[in-house]
Amino acid sequence: MTAPRVVIADDQAFVRIGFRMILKSGGIDVVGEAADGAEAVAVVRETKPDVVLMDIRMPAMDGLEATRRIVREPGDSRVLMLTTFDLDRYVYEALAAGASGFLLKDVTPEHLVAAVRLVETGDALLAPSITRRLVERFASGTPAAPAVHRDLTALTPREREVLTLVGHGRSNSEIAAHLVLSEATVKTHVARIFAKLGLRDRAQAVVLAYETGLVTPGG
Repeated sequence: MTAPRVVIADDQAFVRIGFRMILKSGGIDVVGEAADGAEAVAVVRETKPDVVLMDIRMPAMDGLEATRRIVREPGDSRVLMLTTFDLDRYVYEALAAGASGFLLKDVTPEHLVAAVRLVETGDALLAPSITRRLVERFASGTPAAPAVHRDLTALTPREREVLTLVGHGRSNSEIAAHLVLSEATVKTHVARIFAKLGLRDRAQAVVLAYETGLVTPGG
């Protein structure tokens, strides 16, 4: 298995050093570092990494704008957002900008390595507290970005069922157990859902499920 190639973007040098040491010890290649969003965009253009560990709050250009620019670039670099606050007001906006995952900076070394490998495969990762934050925003009726209107009629009944479970934060293995299907079948359904709805990954699928009303807080 080829090791994921990672860029670390954080304005604090000791954070970059710590993450680099953790990732390298986990067999992951760190191909670049950046101290602000603008530098992150430049480094990504040069190195074309698989995953970018992106701090939200940085000088010159914050992680949100950097994420928007990176996901528009040619290639398939995925952004994993990092923050010290589990109730960060930018959570929703980060996902809407195209981030594929969200982690707190106090994540364990093992979890960080696993998260990078998960996101690199095209999956998405949201910490439980981040998922709760999304639900709370929709429950209050004040989403941080305009609701989208995506036509779900293209989905089969089974695909709608799978998307609903994805919206609840279920993994492929959990969906397979719930629906009594093989995990391979679930992966096929998820891939077809993404293709039909033009979704990049599970993070976008979760947001879409709430914005279209397919999943409701507490539902």
